[in-house]
Amino acid sequence: MVVVAFIFIAVLLAGVPVFIALAASSFIYTHFIAGLPDFVILHRMAGGIDSFPLLAVPFFILAGNLMNSAGITNRIYDFAVATAGWMRGGLAQVNIIGSVIFAGMSGTAIADAAGLGTIEIKAMKDHGYSTEFSVGVTAASSTLGPIIPPSLPFVIYGMMGNVSIGALFLGGVIPGLVMTAFMMGYVYYCARKYNMGRDQAFRWRTLGLTFVAAAPALLTPAIIIGGMTFGWFTPTEAAIAACAWAMLLGLFLYRSLTWKQFYKITMDTIETTAGVLLIVGAASLFGWVLTTTRVTEYTTEWLLSMTDSRYIILILSNILLLIVGCFLEPIASISILVPVLMPVILKVGIDPVHFGVMMTLNLMIGLLHPPLGMVLFVLSRIAKMSIERTTMAILPWLIPLLGSLIAITFIPELTLWLPRMFGFVR
Repeated sequence: MVVVAFIFIAVLLAGVPVFIALAASSFIYTHFIAGLPDFVILHRMAGGIDSFPLLAVPFFILAGNLMNSAGITNRIYDFAVATAGWMRGGLAQVNIIGSVIFAGMSGTAIADAAGLGTIEIKAMKDHGYSTEFSVGVTAASSTLGPIIPPSLPFVIYGMMGNVSIGALFLGGVIPGLVMTAFMMGYVYYCARKYNMGRDQAFRWRTLGLTFVAAAPALLTPAIIIGGMTFGWFTPTEAAIAACAWAMLLGLFLYRSLTWKQFYKITMDTIETTAGVLLIVGAASLFGWVLTTTRVTEYTTEWLLSMTDSRYIILILSNILLLIVGCFLEPIASISILVPVLMPVILKVGIDPVHFGVMMTLNLMIGLLHPPLGMVLFVLSRIAKMSIERTTMAILPWLIPLLGSLIAITFIPELTLWLPRMFGFVR
């Protein structure tokens, strides 16, 4: 198994796509070491994606793409400006509020950064904010996308760890608000330190008009979370409902989406979904190899021989996830690490819903840093900055993000209170 791990890391560092690295290293074990028939690979990969909860993946991706292309982001941003533009460091606060709202529709950090980021960075620069500060707050706020439900990483984690996706969605609500408070507090600190002013006077009329314009879009999170909470539909059906609602808004209410755009959005969704499912399938095969070679069992025994303290395990897990998040995209990281870490956390009494939210936040922070941080690359293109400058712009924003991570890690009730209230967690 050491040889397989070495080949996986070597192939990955050579720049080969993650799913090929996973599948190739697994093939070497099954074909050359274990001597198993080649159809085992296809059987295990197909079994990995033969899951009803995974049907939610393409629909959540489609819903996010529809929201981005139907002009909904502009209405959300206008409402956020009316809500928070009067604060010190107004547009930076608006950036965070906008991400909170959009997070309830998109489910991914990259969709948040690409959709709202284009509007937010330009508006902040036009109002005299530095490009670095604009990029930093946009990067930090984009991490809210997969924490506040719906969340694509939660779907993958729930499927891989056999954890209720509804519980994960509810579990992400309060941690998302905690992150929001930390980031808004950091903006207030920067505003006081650098004497930032207010960007817009507060007007009830403006707030009312922008709320009315954005209200149909704001119903999307209520449809998704409310429907699942009250048992009206499953996460997969919630994703379909979100798509139907986004189409209704874009095609008929706002009339900002054409059938030609819809065709392009559908093709983009198919492409993204194919990439996600290839990673999940290859990671399922790789996870099966880890289980077959008893790596997961040995890892559990090794960790528990060092300590049985849940707090030490949480600290070690955070360090591991922060490092892995800088090298692997979240879907691949979740698919590989959940089979390895789940036995450990269950044995020391860590709730899998709590761990899932913590894991996702760690991996979102990894998206902001080289060598493979996708949000970093997206914002670098939007702001027309070098990767080095973009990285340095984001670094100060690790302060509120790591502060949030510490709170979420060591205060489990922040995650578990809502799922417990609705009977998802005992």
